[in-house]
Amino acid sequence: MNISQIISYWGYPDEEYNIVTEDGYILGLNRIPYGKTNNNNSSVQRLVVYLQHGLLTSASDWISNLPNNSLGFILADAGYDVWMGNSRGNTWSRKHLYLKTNSKEFWAFSFDEMAKYDLPALIDFIVKQTGQEEMFYVGHSQGTTIGFITFSTIPKIAERIKIFFALAPVFSVKYLKSPLIKMTYKWKSLVKAFSGNKDFLPKTSFNKFIGSKLCSLRIFNKICLNTWFMMFGNDPKNLNMSRLDVYLSHNPAGTSVQNMVHWSQLLNSTHLKAFDWGRPELNLIHFNQTTPPLYNVTNMNVAIATWNGESDLLADPEDVKILHSKIKNHIYHKTISYYNHIDFVFGLDVYDQVYHEIIDIIQNNL
Repeated sequence: MNISQIISYWGYPDEEYNIVTEDGYILGLNRIPYGKTNNNNSSVQRLVVYLQHGLLTSASDWISNLPNNSLGFILADAGYDVWMGNSRGNTWSRKHLYLKTNSKEFWAFSFDEMAKYDLPALIDFIVKQTGQEEMFYVGHSQGTTIGFITFSTIPKIAERIKIFFALAPVFSVKYLKSPLIKMTYKWKSLVKAFSGNKDFLPKTSFNKFIGSKLCSLRIFNKICLNTWFMMFGNDPKNLNMSRLDVYLSHNPAGTSVQNMVHWSQLLNSTHLKAFDWGRPELNLIHFNQTTPPLYNVTNMNVAIATWNGESDLLADPEDVKILHSKIKNHIYHKTISYYNHIDFVFGLDVYDQVYHEIIDIIQNNL
């Protein structure tokens, strides 16, 4: 099922839009305008909550569990107008006004462009569509990174954000332990050659088959799980095993090789900086300077609440500390000792640990 079908399957209203960015990418945007429990007056104006997925995933993250455990449905039932974006290059954002999807030009992007073009286009559209000047922003993983960049470099978008909820925030990756990013760094030229320097781990019928058919067989179950934990961190007790085929048939949802290379460029650095095009003259064309510019998160005026896990291989607790030392308007923080990177979207107890706190903070800041 696609995202709209999953939303409808559970009996929620759904809307789907295609948003065109300033540089021509066509992004899928999904909306759950109201919940099942409060739909008696669907014309009432509700507060907007925007959800932004992480690296190699899609908006399906927010609706992949049962409704009482999926943030998209929980927020809709709590009375909010829920919007879920998809970054360029994932399963639902693989079109462009004039570039072919299989061209190198289409895939010449990283999270720089997601922050510069994708997020502003999505937020501007939501403001026009709803008439709401402000919204709450929830980001997971790379969804937090994009938020840090957009809100510290584009003040007019930052003004639209009431509170930024950052789940497993990724800013510095000096202490990152994920074998996936480290492997990209080590085998950079091999990855580029193998993928034609275009897309990385897209959703294909092959990995859909592996996710939905093979991984549900007991014999392969363990292998699939171990691959999963190797990428994100180990927390088998907090994963709903009966949903594993759903997670794995939607993920990985793909990104560009350039995006993976960008992440690997940041290993061993405590700074978040733009993509290094490899030669001073190329950087000059892109940035008007010979080295990639740093993103300064201290420039961000948005109020932020953060949650992180101690067993997270991607948002390492040491890196999260570095982030905290740079944030100005930090209103809440919680570390969950046993959480890994994806417990924030798929964890069995994520409502108790995180989601009800998000709703409490929103309620207290109306």
